[in-house]
Amino acid sequence: MHFVYVLTNRKHGTLYIGVTNDLPARIASHRAGSGSEFVRKHALSRLVCVQPFSTAAEAIAQEKRLKKWHRSWKIHLIEADNPEWRDLYETLMC
Repeated sequence: MHFVYVLTNRKHGTLYIGVTNDLPARIASHRAGSGSEFVRKHALSRLVCVQPFSTAAEAIAQEKRLKKWHRSWKIHLIEADNPEWRDLYETLMC
């Protein structure tokens, strides 16, 4: 399984879109400060959106699409499933 995910620092804050095949490990890496420089610089630790895909190619294609979207479209995507912008990281540990 592969995932496209969105991190932020607060509701309507800075957004980061990434792709991984090990979501818990990747988010833990970001939170530890060893993920990406952009995430570290903007203190992005709140996981607000996750989309699963069967293949890496599908996930990468979606990541590229999302990165081209207008900010308002990205916010709508997040709020469709997570209107409170709660941190979904804890749900990964279940």
